[in-house]
Amino acid sequence: MADRPGIEIPDHRGRTGLDQAGRDLDRNPDVVVEDVELTSQGWHVLRRTRFAYRRRDGRWQTQERETYDRGDGAVVLPYDLARQRVLLTRQFRYPAYVNGHPDGMLVEAAAGLLDADSPETAIRREAEEELGVRLGPLTHVCATYMSPGSVTERLHFYAAPYTPADRVTRGGGVEEEGEDIEVLELPFTEALSMIRDGRIADAKTVMLLHWAALEGPFRHDGTRR
Repeated sequence: MADRPGIEIPDHRGRTGLDQAGRDLDRNPDVVVEDVELTSQGWHVLRRTRFAYRRRDGRWQTQERETYDRGDGAVVLPYDLARQRVLLTRQFRYPAYVNGHPDGMLVEAAAGLLDADSPETAIRREAEEELGVRLGPLTHVCATYMSPGSVTERLHFYAAPYTPADRVTRGGGVEEEGEDIEVLELPFTEALSMIRDGRIADAKTVMLLHWAALEGPFRHDGTRR
């Protein structure tokens, strides 16, 4: 058999051993990984894994799952408390467009993959690239698996203050990566209303805006964090 890119020889991103992920997992004695098949390696990686799973009644069952590995990411909600505003983005998202969104133009909090950086470093980079803003102190909100049935990504959520003086570029993203991002500075109350009327339909953005209202900088009961 010829050497396979991404397994025995480097693929277009210089990666090998992509079929090894998960084979050494032993943290859960009720799960035994039996085989990992690399089914696709584009920019990200799709695998099919066969494993034995011990059910709650003690019976072992063989299962197969496909996992999409795109790496971990980070997302941030920049806020200006004095002016009661937040910074968001608008950009075209083909997966949403093909799955029923009217025009595919989603309003979102700025986000990106870690790309071997720490979450804090990555989200400061993304904020400058997408929003053109240099963030103040970061507040870590949570880290969650956004689609754990099939996607491995864990997303780190942050909030950070900003002022008009912190705008250092026009933002807009990296053109060479196909990004064409519109920066939106919105009143916080309008951003919340956009969730209710469907103009904001992105999960990570909904989560951060609700956090900001319930526990974060826009909480009104005197217990802001």
